[in-house]
Amino acid sequence: MVAPDADRAPVIEVDDEERPARVLSGWTERAVATAAFAVAILVLWQVFRPLAQGSQYYLVVFLAGTLPVVFLAYRSGVRWLDRGELPGVFDWVLAVVAVFVCLYPVLPWAIGSGGGGYNAFLDRQGLLDPMDVVMGAVLLVLILEACRRTTGWVLPAVCLVFLAYGYYGGLLPQQWTIAHAGLDFGQIVDALYNSGSGFYGTPLDVAATYIVLFTLYGAVLEFSGAAQFFVDLSVSAFRRSRTAAGRTTVASGFLLGTVSGSGTATAVSVGAVTWPILKRAGYPPEQAGGMLAAAGVGAILSPPTLGVAAFIVAEYLDVSYVTVLGWAMIPTLLYYLGILLAVEIDARRLGTRPVDIASTSIWRLLARFGYHFLSLIAIVVLLLIGVSATRAVVYATALAFALTFLDKRTRTAGLSPRRVFYALGSGVRSALPVVAVCASAGVITAMTTKTGLGAQLAALLVRAAKALSDNHTVVLAATVVFAAVALALLGLAVPVTASFIIGWAIIGPALLALEVPPPAAAMFVFYYSVLSEVTPPTALAAVGAAAITGARTVATMWQALKYALPAFLVPVVFVLTGPGEYLLGHGPILGVLWTTAVACLGVGALAAATGGWILGVGPARAPARMLAGFGGLMLLYLEPGALIAGIAALAAAVGITLLDRRRTT
Repeated sequence: MVAPDADRAPVIEVDDEERPARVLSGWTERAVATAAFAVAILVLWQVFRPLAQGSQYYLVVFLAGTLPVVFLAYRSGVRWLDRGELPGVFDWVLAVVAVFVCLYPVLPWAIGSGGGGYNAFLDRQGLLDPMDVVMGAVLLVLILEACRRTTGWVLPAVCLVFLAYGYYGGLLPQQWTIAHAGLDFGQIVDALYNSGSGFYGTPLDVAATYIVLFTLYGAVLEFSGAAQFFVDLSVSAFRRSRTAAGRTTVASGFLLGTVSGSGTATAVSVGAVTWPILKRAGYPPEQAGGMLAAAGVGAILSPPTLGVAAFIVAEYLDVSYVTVLGWAMIPTLLYYLGILLAVEIDARRLGTRPVDIASTSIWRLLARFGYHFLSLIAIVVLLLIGVSATRAVVYATALAFALTFLDKRTRTAGLSPRRVFYALGSGVRSALPVVAVCASAGVITAMTTKTGLGAQLAALLVRAAKALSDNHTVVLAATVVFAAVALALLGLAVPVTASFIIGWAIIGPALLALEVPPPAAAMFVFYYSVLSEVTPPTALAAVGAAAITGARTVATMWQALKYALPAFLVPVVFVLTGPGEYLLGHGPILGVLWTTAVACLGVGALAAATGGWILGVGPARAPARMLAGFGGLMLLYLEPGALIAGIAALAAAVGITLLDRRRTT
């Protein structure tokens, strides 16, 4: 293991669609680092001594501390404005204006005909002063610009479409389902600037409480050498076997993902270490890249640090974060089971070779550096005994920091106040793209809430499904298919977090209207939002992995899709069948056990169908693969008749493969 040698802790990538930040230096770097550190202290203070004025007051101050930093830390993308790595005059102007308009609601002085303090600002809700409207409009422009700088044009463009709908919706023919009375500009700004569903709604609340704390935790873990330990441990665990290279990649992705929460970042980090091993084992670049991408995306699905959207699930459903972790346990097991089976099949099909990997004994690694698991265990234990998620992660961060003193290579650095300063600041700076996305998502939630668009589109979706049949099961199945396609297309354009927020506002009500339980509906939307990371033609995790392996990008995307196939089908099981909810841990223990066992068998059948090999039997030809695929789908339906058909089809696939094997030997 190699300890970080620079004073500054590495920045952990959080949002997969984020653009690279500037490499600042000099007094500008010190100013940005100081602002980020101050925000970190504010976030930690809020955990233990919440501001008396309430959570929205805190969000106002939080946004005033983070939004200006975005303009200094990220380029404008306009060539004549971006001169070198340092921010220009225009960037500084935007930063100063951002501070003022963000703090305007809480400034105690009269400003024109507005201002007057936070209570006065709240009293004007629904009837804003012209100065309030001006300030809110400026903040809207700044938030969309910050989102453009960090994630590109697509999400700001989507926000503009929703704004246009809010403003011009009254001009639509009133017989249209999506028509509404129309909002004037003041009403739109009021919904965004002075309500709980706009800029200061649930998405920003999640970013300002959970996400920043978890990125602080990730920064401290990275600084402590935990990430390198997890990769080293995976390498040591599978040192010499035909499938060692693939297993190492999957295990590294899972362990690193537990602290990363980012699919692309995990794929790239793991690939930098394991691609040379995969190459020596004989994996083609495309297969290796697909494996890396699928293992990396598992980072957003793996407890205890699921992706950003998981925290929003907890807030929307008003449940604890540990409850959401419980829902994710069995689907995560099925996801990695599918990847591991695909790895085993590819090793046999491609004829990969054992690779000698020079590494330390796994037992020696665990004895020396196993303490890195303690902070992860602490999070789970604290959540289980009822400690809030925010306090649990703060305590785990403190524990991770204290444990750095056990390693002589980080002990000296750990004593440095400069290291602490940069570690905390880097956690905040990592979260800046998420903050911009969540603040922008407030535009979508506000317009959806104010106009009733979510319920209208949900009704339209259900009506389209009912046009196909009057049978409830058929209607539900059609709605699920429409929803899956819509979420997949949505995920191609916007980040995972925004995809979930939009999807839940539109597709969530449709599923709930068809009597799908809220946990199943929410996790369905969550999983399909995440899976855009491996869905062509964007598949950012696959793009990052292809850059590491030198593979063809599109071919790598299709390989990633093959490895991640179970993740596309398991969420459908949640909502389409009654026993499917057992896979979320809901229901009697025997029900959970038998559905998990059958789902594992179904995932194995699908792995055989996509990989062309039945483990323990041999290569499968087209008829056997078709039977295995049909059997896997039937098993995942989890109904008695389907189970019998699935087992019969799988048995037939095994029998055909055995006969083919005997004929060829």
